[in-house]
Amino acid sequence: MTSLKGKIALVTGSTSGIGLGIARQLAAQGTDLMLNGFGDAAYINDLCASLAEEFKVRVAHNGADMSKPAEIEAMVAAAEAEFGRVDILVNNAGIQHVSPVESFPVERWDAVIAINLSAVFHGTRAALPGMKARGWGRIINIASVHGLIASVNKSAYVAAKHGVIGLTKVTALENAEGGITCNAICPGWVLTPLVQKQIDALAANKGLSIEDAGRELLSEKQPSKSFVTPEQLGELAVFLCSDAASNMRGTALTMDGGWTAQ
Repeated sequence: MTSLKGKIALVTGSTSGIGLGIARQLAAQGTDLMLNGFGDAAYINDLCASLAEEFKVRVAHNGADMSKPAEIEAMVAAAEAEFGRVDILVNNAGIQHVSPVESFPVERWDAVIAINLSAVFHGTRAALPGMKARGWGRIINIASVHGLIASVNKSAYVAAKHGVIGLTKVTALENAEGGITCNAICPGWVLTPLVQKQIDALAANKGLSIEDAGRELLSEKQPSKSFVTPEQLGELAVFLCSDAASNMRGTALTMDGGWTAQ
C-alpha cells in the first residue's frame, strides 16, 4: 500500500458522522485534512485541534455551503492555498427528506439534489485539474445502498444517490488511463445523526423506545442487524486510496450488512 503520509484530503460533511469517521482514518495514515461541515466555532476549533494533536497532521476547516457551487469552488481553492494541493477528495455531505412523490416539497427536492448530487459534481470538477496536473488523485463518493436500490418515500435521495453512482462511473472512465481513480462507497444503515432522526421519528410514530426503533429499522432492511460504523467506512476509504486499489475504477462498493444481497 502507498503511504498516505503527507497526502492532502478534503472531506465534505466531515464534522460528524460518516465524514468524520473517514477523516479520522485518513488522518491515522498521516493525511493532512481540510474538514467541511456545520457546527459552532468552538466545536470546530476543538475538533481541528484534537485531530491535529492525536494524529500529528495539519487540519483546517472550511464552512462552505454545499448547496452553493461558488462556495464549493472556493473551498477547493482554499484547500489548495492552505496545503498546496488536494490529493484525495471525499464527497460525503448529504441530507435527507422523506415524503411520497406527489407531496414531496419542491424546495426539499431541490435541496437534496443540490447537496447530495450536484455538490459531488462541483467538488469533482474543481479538484480534477490539480489532480491531472500532478498525475495522481483519489475521488471517493459516498453514495448509499439507495444508489443501487430504492425505498418508498425517498425519491429525491434515491434519485441523487443513483446519480452519484452514474457520475462516479463517468469520472472514472474519463480518467481511466491515468493515476486518478474515482469510486463510490454504498453504506447501509450507519448510526449517524441523519439516521438517528429517522429512528427518533419511528419511535414517536409507533410509540417505541429508541432502542426498539433502532432494532426495527435494522431488521427491516439489514440482515446483519447491526449498524455499519463510520470507522469501517473510513478503513474502506483508506483502502481505495492505496496502490492495492489503483485499478478499481468506477466501482460501487457496498458495506450494508447484507441489505443488497437479498
